[in-house]
Amino acid sequence: RRDWRRSPRTGQELDFFVLDAPNWVNVLALTPDRQAVLVEQFRHGTASIDLEIPGGVMDPNDASPVATGIRELQEETGYVGENARVLGHISPNPAIQGNLCYTILIENCVLSRERQFDPGEDLATRLVPAAELPGLVASGLIRHSLVAVAILHFDLWWRGVKPA
Repeated sequence: RRDWRRSPRTGQELDFFVLDAPNWVNVLALTPDRQAVLVEQFRHGTASIDLEIPGGVMDPNDASPVATGIRELQEETGYVGENARVLGHISPNPAIQGNLCYTILIENCVLSRERQFDPGEDLATRLVPAAELPGLVASGLIRHSLVAVAILHFDLWWRGVKPA
């Protein structure tokens, strides 16, 4: 959409384009032995298969970001866990978007359900030691910016840094 805003510096009225999008979630899912549940999936924007964490768009009927995270983890990987909670959130691109992306942590995840892919999804599940996640970002094997932020939220939690 096109919005008009007044510059706080000059007072001039300017037009801006805004992309309306629902909130999103990314899920850091840990197995009992501290393996992170990752997915490989084809991404149309880059025409590449990327290593990421499970996640997706909040549906209008989802009760909360946590509920979305639980649903997305099960649909994309078949894993189910416990103690699901929000570790943090970020504005994906505040210059042109007003939505949020939440990082959800789910612990003690076990493979217990059938995957239920959305049309167009074709995912492969990979388990990686959670301690290796920052290195996967540093090496470029994980390159999705919102996944990198989720791994930062997770790394801060892992080291005991409390969110503001």
